[in-house]
Amino acid sequence: MCGICGFFGTKAENREEIIEKMQERIKHRGPDERHHYIDGDCVLGHVRLSIVDLANGAQPMGNEDGSVQIVYNGEIYNAAEIRDDLIEKGHIFRTHCDTEVLVHGYEEYGPDMLQKFRGMFSFVIYDKKKNKLFGARDFFGIKPFYYYENNGSFLFASEIKAFLDHPDFKKELNEERLPDYLTFNCLPGYDTMFKGVKKLAPGHYFEYQDGKMTITKYYQVEFHPDQTKSYEEFVDEIAETFHNSVEAHKISDVEVGCFLSSGVDSSYTAAELSKIYPGLKTYTVGFADHTYSEADDAKVLADEIHVDNYPVIIDAKDYFGSFPHVQYLLDEPLGNPSANNLFHVCKRAAEDLKVVLSGEGADEMFGGYNVYKEPLSVEKYQKILPKAIRKGAAKLAERMPYFKGRNFVIRGSKDISERYIGNSYVFKYKERDEYLKKKYDSKPPQYYTKPIYDEAKAAGYDDITQMQYMDIHGWMVREILLKADRMSMGNSLELRVPFLDKEIFKLSGTIPTKFRVSKENTKLALRSAANREMNDESAKRKKLAFPTPLPAWIKEDEYYNLIKKYFTSPAAEKFFKTDKLVELLDNHRAGKHFMVSKIWNVFSFLVWYEQYFGDGEAA
Repeated sequence: MCGICGFFGTKAENREEIIEKMQERIKHRGPDERHHYIDGDCVLGHVRLSIVDLANGAQPMGNEDGSVQIVYNGEIYNAAEIRDDLIEKGHIFRTHCDTEVLVHGYEEYGPDMLQKFRGMFSFVIYDKKKNKLFGARDFFGIKPFYYYENNGSFLFASEIKAFLDHPDFKKELNEERLPDYLTFNCLPGYDTMFKGVKKLAPGHYFEYQDGKMTITKYYQVEFHPDQTKSYEEFVDEIAETFHNSVEAHKISDVEVGCFLSSGVDSSYTAAELSKIYPGLKTYTVGFADHTYSEADDAKVLADEIHVDNYPVIIDAKDYFGSFPHVQYLLDEPLGNPSANNLFHVCKRAAEDLKVVLSGEGADEMFGGYNVYKEPLSVEKYQKILPKAIRKGAAKLAERMPYFKGRNFVIRGSKDISERYIGNSYVFKYKERDEYLKKKYDSKPPQYYTKPIYDEAKAAGYDDITQMQYMDIHGWMVREILLKADRMSMGNSLELRVPFLDKEIFKLSGTIPTKFRVSKENTKLALRSAANREMNDESAKRKKLAFPTPLPAWIKEDEYYNLIKKYFTSPAAEKFFKTDKLVELLDNHRAGKHFMVSKIWNVFSFLVWYEQYFGDGEAA
């Protein structure tokens, strides 16, 4: 696992100095080695965290005559098979690194090589003969890829912060997108809060030649439910396929560990990995307040499957103390409180290991979020009452004080595409202007989600599958995988996600909805498969989503005053109505409303802004 950066077309003479500064910005991604390549219009930089073929994996790496050069971040889990195929076709290998498989794969297959891969990756290949860049991002967006164009220069990197020292990079806030951030807790789509900086979408590759960027989709997420198989047949297939995925994801020349929460996803991962590594090390985040801590449940499971468990107990001082650095590592403002939890467990794991497996992706693949049960709860209501009547009842309910069932009536009046934009929905469209100082030409959230829903509807997916499709293209890549990559790589730790595997999705996409979600529970078939490896309680435990004592901490004087300081700062004055922000904070402290998501959303943006546009780490 590594970090990549580079540029193409820059006219500056001090290109070696520029690339070295870019590498320095992302050195946490690869503390073991750093090298660069400069030729003609192309400059490539790489920082390496050595995992496989420790002695021979230096990058940039080229083919025999040097006409193809690559910088690459990721792991190709079926590299050995592809390597054998390429050797049969006459290619000569000097290493056992998967990097060299990409080099010769490009020579042999061009873009079609992407269809052969099983893994996570982002990379850039320089084709010297064609004076062209070719690059790609993996199927689900596990690995990041940012790019920027200005003044004839094309810049790319694993992290935005690598651009800061390039002379053609103009650091500007993408302020018009602030309302979108407030709603989604991050930016929808593939823009960022830096003007002009974009993300390559998952499952896409690009070609850059003669100053033009061409982007092509090479992978499509598709659900094809198979109604001919029984529940038990699917459970059998999940057990076999997931075992094979964990087996593939363990490839390494260094020790591999695992994260372990109280949830079924990481528990199942740890149980499978423990078959391969009897002395498996597992790591868990916990809190002194047992109401929020998963450490005790994780310890019970660790004892059951006979693995070592190392709890990381954090308090408010740890949590708030690390927060500015967390926002710096993230590159993009993210109001997800669990990023801090993940930072601390990664930091602890990195004291022992370079590689860990984790359970990210299982919820999106197998239907795991509790909100996926909602279509089943409103189904009867929507069938009985015509839409016009439901709409009228909702308008009446919206004008009334709170009553039990009010939210049900309102949400039951809406189609799935109207009511669900993803797991994060913080500031509603109509309330954003109450807090923003300026009037922005902002779009309703459906502006960004409608194209995704249109694809799902055209495919004939039911409401639950549409929600999964939305989260795979939104929440998962924007929040789950963003924080997973940054918090792990920020601690020089490679995090692998065996649920987010092409072969896993090939299976999970065929599981009928009734075997995924019921009114009582989620991930039904997956839980049954996991139940074979652990006790009923662990397999059936509901998702907690990295809980924290944050609601209580915010009420304490020290942290209330800290957040209030940010809410009344010059930066806050620039963007927000600060009296409304303080009112938000005070209402939470007084117990009038539960406002944690809104408070943390704004606080996260202001801390991020300080890091990149104030006197923080990026200064």
